[in-house]
Amino acid sequence: MDLATLIGIVLSFGLVAAAIVTGGSPLIFISIPSMLIVLGGTIGATMVNYPLANILGLMGVIKKTFFSTLESPAEIIEKFMDYANRARREGILSLEPLLREIEDPFLRKGLQLTVDGLEPQTIEEIMETEISYLESRHEVGSEICSVLGAFAPAMGMIGTVIGLVQMLQTMSDPSTIGPAMAVALLTTFYGAVLANLVFIPMAGKLKTRSKEEVLRKEMILNGILSISKGENPRIIEEKLNSFLPPRERRQAE
Repeated sequence: MDLATLIGIVLSFGLVAAAIVTGGSPLIFISIPSMLIVLGGTIGATMVNYPLANILGLMGVIKKTFFSTLESPAEIIEKFMDYANRARREGILSLEPLLREIEDPFLRKGLQLTVDGLEPQTIEEIMETEISYLESRHEVGSEICSVLGAFAPAMGMIGTVIGLVQMLQTMSDPSTIGPAMAVALLTTFYGAVLANLVFIPMAGKLKTRSKEEVLRKEMILNGILSISKGENPRIIEEKLNSFLPPRERRQAE
């Protein structure tokens, strides 16, 4: 569980809810028509904008904002030092029994290609393609969240216009002015909350997660290529340490 995401959501919604409660009854901020306009309109417009497969896959992408299962760079370096020393002492084929124990599909595939004896250039081309498509998939998820963040306030404005039109048409009946004005204002409120507290922050977190994952993939690729070339374990360690900030680099050495 990513504590920053959890704390951010609890803090932001908690403070908004506290402000609502201290100002009066929270029930006045509940409007079914407003919710239908904002949620229905936002989801519908997004489905028009993207293929259904991308929309259905969004939940899997959003999980990355709450859960992070990435290995730390220091752990990756430690693994590759073990692989490099083993390959140097016993040969590349000594890595084959380890493949069954590796959970990361990217790392397992890279080592499998190395054990199979492919040229470093061929390995690099295959693995770089995987990284490229990984970035593309992550980019789509982030874009969808950004689009949701753009549509939500727009649908809120549409709801505001609907409420104002209803209010102006029934000015002769004072009892209808209040409900129509509530729809007008609450749709804007709902749209702003969804955009600025949910969708836009999620898009930013997904971009950060994507950069972190790509960095680790690049580290793994660099280590695999170094092993396939038979480089000295010390050189491999220095190459992988170059991916880390100086403080973490010293700890990993």
